[in-house]
Amino acid sequence: MLGKVKQLNELRKLQSQAKSLQRELEQIKETVEYGDIKVTVSGDQKIIALTLGEEERKDIVDAVNKALKEVQKKAAKKMMEMGGGLGGLLGKM
Repeated sequence: MLGKVKQLNELRKLQSQAKSLQRELEQIKETVEYGDIKVTVSGDQKIIALTLGEEERKDIVDAVNKALKEVQKKAAKKMMEMGGGLGGLLGKM
């Protein structure tokens, strides 16, 4: 039983050290600028801030809109494969 208590205390100590390390990592910050892009990340590998130039912002908007358009086409095709979309349901009303 004494061995189990000792192991439990060791585990608590390790958990405390892990939490302390996590807090320390959160305090580490690094900012990198690449052209008109500026990104700040933390030591726990999270993006804290992201600044984009106008051209990069436009490229992202264009890419997202293109992806949405493509997924809409695929969704429409899938709905047609499942019985003509909603047309069949509306006709039965």
